Formats: sequence, structure tokens, C-alpha cells
Amino acid sequence: MKKSTWLKSIAIPTVMAVALVGCASEPDEGGTDGGTDGGTDGGGEEATGEEGGDLKIAMQADIVALDPHGSNDVPSSNIQNNIFETLVTQSEDMELEPLLATDWDQVEDDLWEFELREDVTFHDGSEFNADVVKANFDRVLDPDIGSPRVFLFDMVEDVIVVDEYTVQIKTEFPFAPLPTHLAHSGGAMISKDAIEADYEAMEDGEDAGSFINNEPAGTGYFKFESRNIGTDVVLTKNEDYWGDNAKLDSVTFQVISEPSTRLGNLETGDVHISFPVEPTSKSRVDNMDGANVYEQESLSTAYVGFNTEKEPYDDPKVRQALTMAIDKDAIINGILEGYASEATGIISDLVFGYSDEASELEYDPERAQELLAEAGYEDGFETTIWTNDGEREDIAIIIQNQLEQIGVDVDINVVEWGTYLDQTANGQHDMFILGWVTVTGDADYGMYPLFHSSQKGSPGNRTFTDNEELDNLLEDARRETDEATREEMYKEIQELLSEEAPLVNLYHNYYLVGLRDNVQGFWKHPNGLYQLQEVTIN
Repeated sequence: MKKSTWLKSIAIPTVMAVALVGCASEPDEGGTDGGTDGGTDGGGEEATGEEGGDLKIAMQADIVALDPHGSNDVPSSNIQNNIFETLVTQSEDMELEPLLATDWDQVEDDLWEFELREDVTFHDGSEFNADVVKANFDRVLDPDIGSPRVFLFDMVEDVIVVDEYTVQIKTEFPFAPLPTHLAHSGGAMISKDAIEADYEAMEDGEDAGSFINNEPAGTGYFKFESRNIGTDVVLTKNEDYWGDNAKLDSVTFQVISEPSTRLGNLETGDVHISFPVEPTSKSRVDNMDGANVYEQESLSTAYVGFNTEKEPYDDPKVRQALTMAIDKDAIINGILEGYASEATGIISDLVFGYSDEASELEYDPERAQELLAEAGYEDGFETTIWTNDGEREDIAIIIQNQLEQIGVDVDINVVEWGTYLDQTANGQHDMFILGWVTVTGDADYGMYPLFHSSQKGSPGNRTFTDNEELDNLLEDARRETDEATREEMYKEIQELLSEEAPLVNLYHNYYLVGLRDNVQGFWKHPNGLYQLQEVTIN
């Protein structure tokens, strides 16, 4: 598998900016990685400040859920990542490391065995053991729960409790990426007591996750304190953590949707961390007294999707035409000020399975008009593009102007984040702008949930792509254990996606985070999640 060198808090010369991956100023979809290993800082500056204090983080959008089986967005995962833990985790360079599992082995092609950490307790006082692992897998796979993260584990056939601290996971077919999927926050371990209480609430007519969203019990170094919907979430130190305790007393995640307000609060010191910093505001933060910009490569891709179940997007020629009418350079340089690299596919060259030999639809507005005429739309048509506010709204305006040049009249529909996710999952849109984080660093995660017909809606396939040939290729690629063969398969998949054009791959993001100088020990994982265990405030 390809290894990548990840960058932390580096300066980018202007002449190099276009060549580097860019910053996304909006919440991305896509599951996110589990927490850092207990007692390991994993990256960032060494924590030298005094322990204690309340760290205030400004985030652009509110969370969808505290239940790690009940959402698949980055804002939610950033909170969950500090409450819950997974069996394994990934370091900053995407290497697998122990977390709640101390060791694992593939004993057969379709059978994995995990040795579990002992003497770990949940925030509600219950114990972590093999029965808990089985209960969590049973829940995330339960159709009555309707988890949007079920695609991560739908190949799991059985979870076998060998003894109190040994568990086996049997898959329906050989599945090489299983450990990387287990590092995803969708594999977070919830207290069995909380799971049982949640099922009891469902029997009383409540929605799945109603109990866990109010009383989330994990094993993490922070525990849930309070939530004011649309305003903030507060976590406090878990004094009974099995590893090295967090150094902060508490963390407050504040929802501040307006970019200028976030920056103003960073400048005055009312918040310690502000994300995202838009590229146009980078110089302002760099020039602040007491603050700077932290930069981090990402596993994220921004894209424009088409609802392939709606006319005229059910015609590949229309999708190809609009793809060829969008000038990505205008977006990268006009809005991101070069802090992005053009995306030729949904995965970047940092992800296993990427091929630089796969063909792509290049910018060609003349050919775009020809394709529209061939599809019967020589006079264009009217449509809408959906987005949430901020940077993506600016992108929508550029796309609106570009498509106007080929006769397509686009109306922009700006929707609140939670509603945006719900309604695009239900197929109410025409076109939409979103992002996907290939959290595991493997093409299976970057493609299967986005394009397999079984994943339509909230799991990721919001383009409602339904192609039998593509389905078969995606299934075969995730079953194949030989890496070279898998790479060839993903190249073929990328070729087919270029022909089908269910979405326009825009750019690969670069995270820009506003950080007060008195914050030490902070780092941001390439999957987008804050790593807060070692953070101190001077």
C-alpha cells in the first residue's frame, strides 16, 4: 500500500500553493477515524502548558448526532471522537495502531481475531469486553437502527465471543480493508448498558439513538457534559480513563456559522481554535497578534453531484456535458486562492487504488454544448444546485455562471446543514455540492458508499447511481486480497466513473485551522478530526 508523508503546521510559499491540496470550509460527509491511542500524543507540538482549563473550539455547523452509529458527518464525528473509542486507530501517517484491541490477526481469509484491552470501563461505569463488541456490531448492522454507517460492516457475517477479552469477526468474503474500517468512528464502542437502554426507548416509541444521543457512554478521555442544540456541546475530562488522562478540564465546541464572527472570536481570544479558516482570510489570521494558521493535508474531496434518477440527469450525456462545462481552475484560484489541487477522481494519489492513468473529462465548453444538443437540450434547461452556506455558496455562484455559458439556467438553493443532509439523502435535489473524506485511505471506502446501488441516500450515494457493471466491479475489488489486482480493478472503476459522470470531482482539500498561540499539543488528523488528548493552554 502507498505510504504518504503528512504535513503538520507548515508554511506554504505562494508559488507552491496551487500544487498543494486545499482547504474545505464546509462540513464534509464521510465517516471519520477513531481516537488516538491512550497515552500517545501522535503528532502536533509537545504539550508544555499547565494542565486544566476549558478549550473553546468554534465550528461552522452543528452536529447531527452524538450516537456514533447514527450519523456520518465530520462535525458529529469530531465530538464522538473524544467520547468514544474504536478497536484500532490510525496514526497521522495512516498506520494502524492498537486502541481498545491490543492485538489482531487474520487467522483465515474470512476470519479475524482480536485481543481486547482489559480493565477498561465506560463513562457509565460498565465494563468493556467481548460481549460489548458483539453488541455494538449487532446494533450497527440492525436494520431497525438504520445506521448510515452500516456500509462499513455489511460484510460482517458473525461476531464470535471466544472468551471475555477475545473476539472473532467472520466476514462473508475475504475483506482485506477490515482493520482500517474498524478504525473508523462508525466502529466506536458504546456501552452495552446504553445500547440496551436505547432499545428499551425504541420499544416505548422513541427513535433509534434517542437514549444514546442524550447519554452517550464511551471509553474516551473526555465524557459528555451537555448539549444546547444549535449552540454548543461541552465535554469534560474522564478522570477514570484507562490510559493517560486528557490535560484539559473541559472542551466546549461552539457553533458559529458566520466566518467573520469565528475569526473575530479567534482574534479576541474568545475561542482558542477556529475551523475552517477560508483561504481568503488566511493572511488576516497570520497577521493576528497571538494567533496563527495551522495547515494539514487531508483525505477529502469536494464534488458536485447529479441526481441520476431525475431528468435530465438520467442521461449520461447531460452529466458529461455539465462536467466539461465546469472550470475547476476558476474555483481553485478564484475562491481557494490556490490552496487546493484539482481532483481527477473521487480519491487522490494519497489513497490506495488511485490511478493517474485513468481518463477524465477535461474542461471543454464547446464539446459540452455539443453533448447537450445530442441529448436533446440544444437550448439548455433550468435546474437547481443545492449547497449549504459559506465557501460552497461561492462555488455554486461560479458554477452558475459557467453553466449559463452553455444555456443551463441554474438557481442556487442554500439549505441548513442538517436539512441539507436529510433532503439530499431523500433525493429531493437536482445538483448538489458536498465533500467526502476517504477516512480509511483505501479506495473501497472512497468509492463503494458513494457509487454502489445498495448505498443510495444517507450512506453516501446521493447521486443515486445504479449501474450493474459498476456494482460488480466494486464488489469484486473489495473481495480481492492481492493488492496489485485490486489496484487494476480500481483503475477500471475510475474509467467507468469517467464515462458515467455521476459527479464532478472538483478539488482535494487542505485544512486551514485558526489556532491561538497559547494552545500547545494540538494536531488535526488527515481525516479531519481534532486530536485533543495532549492539548494544554498556556
